[in-house]
Order: sequence, then structure tokens, then C-alpha cells
Amino acid sequence: MKQEARTAAGAPATLWERTRQLATREILETALRLFTEQGYDETTVAQIAREAGVSQRTLFRYFGAKEDLLGGGQDRFGQVLTDTISEQPADVGVWEALRAGVAAVLALHDSREQALERFRLLHNTASLRAGYLEKRLRFQEDLLPLVEARMDTRAGSADPRARAVVATAFACLDAASMTWVASDGRGDIIDLYDECLAAVRG
Repeated sequence: MKQEARTAAGAPATLWERTRQLATREILETALRLFTEQGYDETTVAQIAREAGVSQRTLFRYFGAKEDLLGGGQDRFGQVLTDTISEQPADVGVWEALRAGVAAVLALHDSREQALERFRLLHNTASLRAGYLEKRLRFQEDLLPLVEARMDTRAGSADPRARAVVATAFACLDAASMTWVASDGRGDIIDLYDECLAAVRG
């Protein structure tokens, strides 16, 4: 059954919003296909726009940079991660809240294949890794107040525990995604994340 398009707030999407959603999806699918076939660095924005049937101006109206074409942009993932953790009930532990955030980010992918190709490109493309690591450090800083609140750690204190917890969660996601890519997508990435987390927590 066809699902009605909706906005982020859950309201039925207008015609303009549905058109934007369809255009965005077409551009992302085209970009991922070309990145996979040719390589990220070898694919130009002009080529993606031409293949998707839009102008470069339109493409940049939807996506601010070429790297944002890989799965919708790291900023979007960071926002979903932060929002999901914030929405967890107060009695949910810090590790469980972080896991919920990771699961929500992974669920943003349209398919298992899309997620696998995205992680493969991310881990195998030096220019993408550099940008990802830079933004990841910013995400970690953004998450600190949320983690500190769940650990009863005073914000801005010299207590390193919250920072260590956030860094560990991201390290586990890295280890899980690298293992998943190396096995060509065998198993479930969230299960691998759980295994990594269990290993470091003892």
C-alpha cells in the first residue's frame, strides 16, 4: 500500500513538499549510483545534476555540498541523533539512549543496500573520511550536555566520563560499520554495534 508523504512534523505534505521530496530522493539515488560505479572523487556535481534531470542550481538548493549527496548529509544524521537522545525518557540509561540515537540514524537509509554502499564509500574514500571525522567531533561536543545530564555529571566540569562515553559510542559505530563493509553486509549492523559495545563495557 502506498504511504502518504508527510512532513517532519507528521502533517500531510503539500504538493510542493511532495515534489521536493521526490526530487531529493531522485538526486540522492543518482548520486549514490554514480559514486558506486565511478568513485566519489571521479564523479562531478555537474554529472549528477545532468543524470538526475535537474540544474546544478537546483541541486545546490537541496544540498549544500557534494558530500551531502552521500545519504542526505552528515548534518541531518547529527540532528536526528541529538533529537532522538533528547526524546528518550529520563529513566533511560545513557548507553540505551545512545543506542536509540544510533538506531534512528541507521534507519534513515532507504534500504540495507543504500546503507552498505554509503558506509563502503565513507570508509574507502579519504576525502570523505576527513570531512566525516571533522563533523563527528562536532557531534560529540553537541552530545556532551545530553550525556552529562544522564550521568549526573556537572556540565563543563573536568569529569572526563561523559566525553569517554560519547567517544566510545562513536568508536563502536565505526567498528561495526567497518566490519559490516568487510563482510559485504553480512548480518545486521545494529547487532554488530551491540557486540562492540558489549566488548568495551565488559
